[in-house]
Amino acid sequence: MAESRSELLAWLNELLQINYTRIEQCGTGGAYCQILDSVYLDVPMTRVKMNAKHEYEFIANFKVMQNVFKAKRIEKPIPVEKLVKCKMQDNLEFLQWMKRFWDTNYPGHQYDPVARRRGQLTETPATLAPIASRVANTTTSAAGARSGGKTPVGGHRAGSASAVNHEQVLGLQAQLKEMSAHLEGLEKERDFYFAKLRDIEILVQQQMEDLAKDNREDFTLAEIQKILYSTEEGFEVPDNAAATGDEEETF
Repeated sequence: MAESRSELLAWLNELLQINYTRIEQCGTGGAYCQILDSVYLDVPMTRVKMNAKHEYEFIANFKVMQNVFKAKRIEKPIPVEKLVKCKMQDNLEFLQWMKRFWDTNYPGHQYDPVARRRGQLTETPATLAPIASRVANTTTSAAGARSGGKTPVGGHRAGSASAVNHEQVLGLQAQLKEMSAHLEGLEKERDFYFAKLRDIEILVQQQMEDLAKDNREDFTLAEIQKILYSTEEGFEVPDNAAATGDEEETF
């Protein structure tokens, strides 16, 4: 019988000596990596960011995990795209599988999780649901307070309008700060992958030019270049952009 959320969190916190309060926090990938490390003792924990806060950091953690799965010939597919969205149900199901895997494969040796991650910080945001959902929840809560809903734990009584408004302002300011940090993370992720695509484009272009000198062609390179230069349906490159000849704006 599968463990409950509270049982899984208690096991996870004890095993890794962390303080997760929500299953969603596992979507950062750090805890999953260290569960594997507790079994094999050879996961490169220096490459795992335990306090990851942005999706591109979560993906990097899962790449480490995928490499371990491949090296250990673990055939379980890792639904990375779902897990990094930090939804409770997806991570609950995967953590339940990880617990069963650990029960089956843990050799019973002593494990020092803090030493293995070299004292790396483990704090992740307590709530890691998508930004849009968090903003919607905040708006709903604020509306409930205005309409005489239940007073939040530790909050002000409904009779004080100024106190309620002050809480709403603080909440919105916190959301704005979090959204700004999230946007910054997305921009870094975009630049990271754009740089990779640009390197691929240059390499393909150089190879095709070398082949052209010998009147040769390479079907694979041509297909790669076709993919790089493809656009979404209905999108057209502006004439003035083509006229500038700016190669930096390829994508």
